[in-house]
Amino acid sequence: MVDQASTQANIKVYGADWCADCIRAKDILATHGVEYEYLDTDHSENHDAMLALTDGKDEIPTLVFPDGKVVQNPDNAKLNSLLGLKPVTSVNFHDLIIIGAGPAALSAAIYTTREDIDTLLFERGVIGGLAAVTDMIDNYPGFAQGIEGLTLADNLREQAERFGAVIELGEVTKIINEGEFKRVETTSGDMRARAILIATGSDYKKIGVPGELEYYARGVHYCATCDGAFYRDKRLVVVGGGNSAVQEAMFLTRFAAHIDLLVRSTIKASEVLQHDLQKHVDAGKITVHLGTQTNEIVGEDKKVTKVIGTNTKTGETIDFPTDGVFVFVGLSPNSQFLVKSEIKLDEIGFILTDQHLQTQMPGVFAAGDIRSGATMQIASATGEGATAALKIREFLEGYPHPVQN
Repeated sequence: MVDQASTQANIKVYGADWCADCIRAKDILATHGVEYEYLDTDHSENHDAMLALTDGKDEIPTLVFPDGKVVQNPDNAKLNSLLGLKPVTSVNFHDLIIIGAGPAALSAAIYTTREDIDTLLFERGVIGGLAAVTDMIDNYPGFAQGIEGLTLADNLREQAERFGAVIELGEVTKIINEGEFKRVETTSGDMRARAILIATGSDYKKIGVPGELEYYARGVHYCATCDGAFYRDKRLVVVGGGNSAVQEAMFLTRFAAHIDLLVRSTIKASEVLQHDLQKHVDAGKITVHLGTQTNEIVGEDKKVTKVIGTNTKTGETIDFPTDGVFVFVGLSPNSQFLVKSEIKLDEIGFILTDQHLQTQMPGVFAAGDIRSGATMQIASATGEGATAALKIREFLEGYPHPVQN
C-alpha cells in the first residue's frame, strides 16, 4: 500500500469511459483521495484540447498536473511516483504473491483466498490484462451472448476481492530464491512469500518497420477498444491475419469509414471469424489484401498518412492511404524481469514449467499466457489459474505454520 501524505490536487484527467487504462488511473487517484477533474475525450472540445497539450499524440489517459507537466498513460508505479505516494512495507511476508492480475491470476486468487491462503497480487497495468481491453469475448463458457472484456475483468476482480485477495498496483522487478521464502523486489519495496505465481500474461507484438515507433499514438495503435473511437468516419489499415486482427478489424467498422486489412500470407483466423469477416467485406467496409507485406508507416505533420506495402508474389509496391494503423500480429511474453533469474524461459521468452505448473525454482509457479505451451485463450487461462492454486495449496501444506508478520 502507499502513504497518501503527499498528493497533488486539481489534476486534469483526459480519458474515456470505455478506456481500461483511464479507469485504472482514476482508481488510483480515488483510492488515495487525490482531487482531479475528468474531461471526457468523446467530446470533441476535450479531445482537441488534449491534442493541443500533447503535440498531437493521441493516447489516453492524459494527465495534466498543476505545474503543467503532461503525462500520457503512466503505469501504476510511475503514477504513484508522480503523485508522491510513498511505499509502505509494514506487511512483508505472505503465503502467496501472485505477479499479475489477469484472468489466470484472479482465478487463482479466488481459489487460494477461499482457503485462507494469504494472497497478495501485484499488477503493473490494467487489472484484467488483455481481457480488459477486448471489446467482446464470445467464446468464454457460460455467456451465451458473449461478455464485454472489461465486464469480465471487473467480475473476476470483485470475486477475488470478496474472498480477501489484496491487489497492489505496482511492479515486480526481480524474484530471488532465499530458501523457504522467495524475495520479491517491487516498486513498493521488498516482499517475501513461500510461494509465487507468475501470471504476467503477454503484450502486443510490434512489426518493427520504419515509422512504427515514431508514430505511436499519432496514428499507430495496438488496441482497438482503447483507440478505435478516435477514428470515426476515417480510413484505417489493420495489419495481421489471425483471430485478433480479424476480430479487431470487425470491431473498428463501428467507427471507420473503411478498413484495409493487410495480411502477409493467408488469413489464419477461425472459420467462424472468417465467415463473419466476409459479411463486412461484402458490405464494402473491409478490403482484404492477402500476400501483402507491411514495409513502412509514413506520416506528415506528426500524423500517419499512408502505409507502404509489397505484394509478396509480384514484388509490386502498394500505397495504402490511411488515417491510422492498428497492428495485431501476435503476442510477446511479459517476462523481461525474469531474463537474468533462475527461472528458465523458452527461446521466445515464455516460462518453462513441469506438469504441476511449477518452474525450476521450487515454490514458483506459472499460469496463463506467460507459460510456455499456453493456448492463449481466456478460458484456459482461468483453468490454469485454478490448477495452479491447487498445486500451490499442496506445496504450502509442507509448512505447518502460517506466515507470521
